[in-house]
Formats: sequence, C-alpha cells, structure tokens
Amino acid sequence: MKAVFRHELAGYFTGLTGYVFGAFLLLFGGIYTMVICLNAGSANYEYVLTNLAFLFLIVVPVLTMGAIAQEKRQKTDQLLYSLPLSMTGVTLGKYLAMLVVFLLPVGILCLYPILLSAFGSIYLPAVFSTAVGFLFLGAALLSVGLFLSSLTESQGVAAGLCFVVLLVCYFLPDLTGYFSTSALASFAAFTAVVLLVGLIFRLMTQNTPVSVALIAVLEIALLLGYVLGGDSFAGLFPTLVEKLSLFDRFYDFAEGIFDVTTLVYFGTVILVFLFLTVQSLEKRRWSA
Repeated sequence: MKAVFRHELAGYFTGLTGYVFGAFLLLFGGIYTMVICLNAGSANYEYVLTNLAFLFLIVVPVLTMGAIAQEKRQKTDQLLYSLPLSMTGVTLGKYLAMLVVFLLPVGILCLYPILLSAFGSIYLPAVFSTAVGFLFLGAALLSVGLFLSSLTESQGVAAGLCFVVLLVCYFLPDLTGYFSTSALASFAAFTAVVLLVGLIFRLMTQNTPVSVALIAVLEIALLLGYVLGGDSFAGLFPTLVEKLSLFDRFYDFAEGIFDVTTLVYFGTVILVFLFLTVQSLEKRRWSA
C-alpha cells in the first residue's frame, strides 16, 4: 500500500493534476472569501466553505477520473495484479494519495479565518466545525469517484459519469419535491432501486442466476413490507432520499450543528465505495 501511495502521490505532482486541483480550490476560496467576508463584511467564513462545496462537481471528477481508468487503458493494471499486493492495499493507496492532494489546499483554506480573526470577530469553532464537515464530504465524494473510475477504461467516461452522479446528488433534495408521496409511488421507486442494485451486482460479478435471486429476495422483502406496512410507505421514498443526500447533510454544519451521526454516515459511504472499488478490481483481476 505504501508503494502505491507514494507512486500515486508523486504522479499527481509530477504532472499538473495536483497543482490544478489545489489552485482551483484556492482561487475560488479566495474569491468567495473576498466577496462574502471582505466586501459584504460578513464574519461567517463557514459560508465560504458551503459555497465551495459546489466545486466538488468539477474537481472530484478531474482528480479521480484517471486513478484506475488510466491504469486500465494503458494496461499497467496488469502489473498491479501480478505483484504480491492485495486489491485492498491498491485501493487504499490510491485513495489516500487523492485524500492528501485534497487536504493540502483545504488546510490552506483553514488558515484564512485565522488571518481574518485578526481584523474582526470570527467564531472559529463554527468555522472549523464546518471545515470538518467539508473534509468528510470531500472524502466521501472522492471514494465515489474512485469507484466510478474502476468501472471503465476511459478517463472521459469516468469523469462524465462522476459529474452526472455528483450533479444528481447535489440536486437530490430539490428533486424529492417532484416525487409523489403516495405509498404506491414509494413502492414503485424502491422497486426501481432493487432492479438497479441487481444490475450493478450483475455487472460486477457476471453471475446472472445470483443476481436474479438477489433481486427476487429483495423484491419479496419489499412487497411484504408494503403489504404489512401499508400507509407507512406514504412519502417514505422522498424522505429517505433527502436524508441520504451528502450535500444536504453537510449544510447542517454551516448552521452550527455538529452532527456526529452525519460524520458516521460520511464514513460509511467511504467504506462502502472503497469496498465496491476493491470488488471491481478483484473482478477484473480474476477475469484477466
């Protein structure tokens, strides 16, 4: 894992990716600081970080698109499979390298409120609480991007797919307003999710019978819940989707709510997508 980590980290700073990523975050961080804190005279630096969260839709695809997709395209992933390395170690090495590249500009951004506090009153606990949420949000989105990069050999496809997924995630709370709140609509939506889970499982395992069995078991459980629960399904899907929104949960930090359960949720998302990345690499390793 250490060798992969050092190689990936050096790769980000040998090329332009690491510098462009950091410069992009710092540039817009400076612009938002000037507009919100200096021009508007606001002492709420946490609003700078909430505005910067939108940039994840751009910088995360750029940073993650080549993490694994480039290895596949250049066939250098075959070298990784032949080395005495576990796919868990490879995944963690790549992910930690991306995380360091992300942490460097964020660490510099965290110095801004300290400098501003010399010229005015800034409530630093609220700022650094938001910074913790910002870090966890970015870490969770990087794990999503890493997984999507493992699904294709094209960096362009990986970046485009990541952008679409993050865009949907960003607007998820707004989209829930268009969902019907009827019990039947929630049942239909959950059925679509079950089919999507089965499809993803089929793509990763290439095992059709097991995938069909998984869909059948989940659908039977869903049907039993719908029949026995009845009215409890009314509005359940949009409510659940809204609670699962990564961006919406992050905004609570800017409102002064340091929610440990949200950090646990971000950590769970990271673990789930790193696990899926490992399984994707294992699948290619044994099919190669």
